[in-house]
Amino acid sequence: MHAIEKILAKNSGRETVATGEIITAKVDFAEINDLYLQTVYSFYEMGGEKVWDSERAAFVFDHYAPAPDMKSAANHKEMREFAKKNNLKFHFDTECGVCHQVMPEAGVIYPGMIVVATDSHTTTHGAFGAMGTGCGATDMATILMTGELWFRVPEIIEIRLDGEAPKGVYPKDVILNVLGKIKADGAVYKAIDFTGSYVENLNVAGRMVICNMAVEMGAKTAYMQPNEDVLDYVEKRAVRPYEVQYTDPDFKYEESYVFDVSKMEPQLACPHSVDNVDTLANIVAKGEIKLDQGYIGSCTGGREEDIAIASEILRGKHIPKYTRLVVVPASAEVLTACIEKGYIQDLMKAGATITSPGCGACLGAHEGVLAPNEVCITSTNRNFPGRMGSTEAQIYLASPATVAASILNGRITDPREYLK
Repeated sequence: MHAIEKILAKNSGRETVATGEIITAKVDFAEINDLYLQTVYSFYEMGGEKVWDSERAAFVFDHYAPAPDMKSAANHKEMREFAKKNNLKFHFDTECGVCHQVMPEAGVIYPGMIVVATDSHTTTHGAFGAMGTGCGATDMATILMTGELWFRVPEIIEIRLDGEAPKGVYPKDVILNVLGKIKADGAVYKAIDFTGSYVENLNVAGRMVICNMAVEMGAKTAYMQPNEDVLDYVEKRAVRPYEVQYTDPDFKYEESYVFDVSKMEPQLACPHSVDNVDTLANIVAKGEIKLDQGYIGSCTGGREEDIAIASEILRGKHIPKYTRLVVVPASAEVLTACIEKGYIQDLMKAGATITSPGCGACLGAHEGVLAPNEVCITSTNRNFPGRMGSTEAQIYLASPATVAASILNGRITDPREYLK
């Protein structure tokens, strides 16, 4: 079996599972973000009294953190009351950051587990050798009551990434390149196993970027075999014992795709689709694209490594008048580290606005939303119409390095000339 199948078998108390089967499996950790107060209502409507395990469920206030309006503040209040009533060990309030960042930092994500959250980008946790997937309010209420959920065992496809990335090519460029080839509907309800020499040598942050955007191909979950970086990270933080699951060497994937990372260039996803991807060089050659805003943040592009490269590019410089750069660290831990290393100070001197950790404008709620006809280049994960504010705005997706170089010039720019 594949590692994902072994995880599903283990948590369902079975020896084996097969593609297409419907099973009921134990959930190792459940997370509810602040978009999903309905989970609480559904819990009570279905007769729920107490959460099945107070150490295996958490709220994360990240989409509306800090609360930008009275409605979200009221939602937070009700969720806090539920968390207190159930004595939840883990509760991540408005000071903490994005769910997919704060959960690994807190040690509740580890290899071989099943994590379910009310967020489609829960595929991120495949970076740790976990099975992560999203669900809606009713399914989550069921988990809170029973600790279990039904799953369909997914088909598993391989995306093999081989080679070393050239200068200026980052994990975001790699996954955008993949998206451009496989498209937004290329892996619907399938699991993606990212393999190859590039993945084997990739750090934790880079792995999280790639698994995060697996869902943009329709994937139900994503997986990477843990490497030493992952195991070191988890060993220092894990709150409970874990067992790494391995794929049998003779496992046959439904499909396999092979990419040579060494031949890739910086990429750009153009409005208004994540898979509307081309090389940055091709886009620039077609004509100048002026910018109103640059944005660095979210569960895809707001980690220390992302803020560090922006700092390197912008240190000692300043963005043009009448443009703006918004930087949203993925967590308080990330923000603290970036302050200690001087990255935040560099970016502030360059003219950046630094906001509290969280999702920010990635969902179009606050902290950098766009006006009609504005153009933004961002390290986030979606560029649908209205995703960051006005439906008439244009959103380009790129690596944090490309965002920093571009906003420095007030137009989309190749970052390679600014890199050491």
